[in-house]
Amino acid sequence: MTPQKIAVTVRIAGEEYTIRADTEPEHTKRCAKMVDDRIHEINVQTGLVDGDKAAILAALSIADEYFQARKELDEFRGVIAARAEKLMRRIEEDMPDLRPS
Repeated sequence: MTPQKIAVTVRIAGEEYTIRADTEPEHTKRCAKMVDDRIHEINVQTGLVDGDKAAILAALSIADEYFQARKELDEFRGVIAARAEKLMRRIEEDMPDLRPS
């Protein structure tokens, strides 16, 4: 069974859009607000008037933020995995009877 899509109307860069998504309406609104805020921020910083250029720069900025966060998460996972492995070795050394047969 496919989840039911919910229609949510949002405003981005002064335009109204109806978005159909299978997520909670509040999530869709938060996403739209993030895009709208980023476009506004870019317009203020650059003085751009062309909506397409501002939207593209906003998308690039959000994509960069996403990839940076993903890189940090991957690094964090690596650190956690290394610590878990080290801890498991210490437990096995200190309690040899817990080792799998």
